[in-house]
Amino acid sequence: MPDLQDPWTPREVLARYYRAMFDKSADDLADLYAANAVHEFPFTSPGFPPRFEGREAVRAGYRAAWGASPAQVEEIEQIAIHDTADPEVIIAEQVVRGSLPATGASFSVPGLLVLQVHDGLLTRVRDYMDGAGVAAARS
Repeated sequence: MPDLQDPWTPREVLARYYRAMFDKSADDLADLYAANAVHEFPFTSPGFPPRFEGREAVRAGYRAAWGASPAQVEEIEQIAIHDTADPEVIIAEQVVRGSLPATGASFSVPGLLVLQVHDGLLTRVRDYMDGAGVAAARS
């Protein structure tokens, strides 16, 4: 977690978020969240809840999802990062690409992340993922 003297910026949190995705580390991801943070999935996909409420729900949810998935993230193409009028909020456009080692099949999941960061920790995430891409990553 960030040092309270020098909290991480939203862009630094995003970089750590991506690292946790590459590593499939639910602990590293959850440690980026404030205790009462909310992570929402406005475009729900089968097997995903509409939201996680709290850091420990993020940890448990991603531990279950990533633990059950053979998908390996190989690249996160960062299309753009948009600053907003609120310095605590950024919007990241990305495409997550990877493969399923057992079959060699590849997948591509375009998406948007809206991150709100206060005192170096995520307080709200809106995670817009392409449902067809998510389904391909689970097959």
